[in-house]
Amino acid sequence: MITHIQGRLVEKNPTDVVIDCNGVGYFINISLHTFSEIPASESIKLYTHLQVREDAHILYGFTSVAEREIFRLLISVSGVGASTARSMLSSLSPDQVIDAIAQNDIAVIQSVKGIGAKTAQRVVLDLKDKILKVYGLSGNSASTSNTNKNEALSALETLGFIRKKAEKVVDAIIKETPQASVELIIKQALKNL
Repeated sequence: MITHIQGRLVEKNPTDVVIDCNGVGYFINISLHTFSEIPASESIKLYTHLQVREDAHILYGFTSVAEREIFRLLISVSGVGASTARSMLSSLSPDQVIDAIAQNDIAVIQSVKGIGAKTAQRVVLDLKDKILKVYGLSGNSASTSNTNKNEALSALETLGFIRKKAEKVVDAIIKETPQASVELIIKQALKNL
């Protein structure tokens, strides 16, 4: 509904800002990353996400469209609410979040206060494919392993294996040896299927 707000910066705190837009003051929740990027000038534009709940309408603001999209991806994960997503973007930069998800780095995501092992794994599992599609790949290892994974899965499907079952086995192999060649992935998968 509200995609961005542009106006005069009235109040600036590490967790929120107030922007005066034609006489109306908008209270907008922000991450520390956004806080650090807000210019010192009076005029400001933030890209927003409006969360509508039974008891409140809450605006979240971001200095870039990319950060807002990462926020939206994070809140799409079961068990990750807006507060947790904002905490994640306060502890890590958007690029760090993308890299951690793309490279299965659960430890980095788990380093954020309030995120346990299961939630961190769910974030990586649910968002990895979306992140790789939307942002291309951050890092060659993720790129190589993803291409090799797809080739190996195609080969295993051709051999008559069910894709979902094969994908679980291939993911486990890639997690153990990220630089594995297509041949190695297929050989290991055939032993485990």
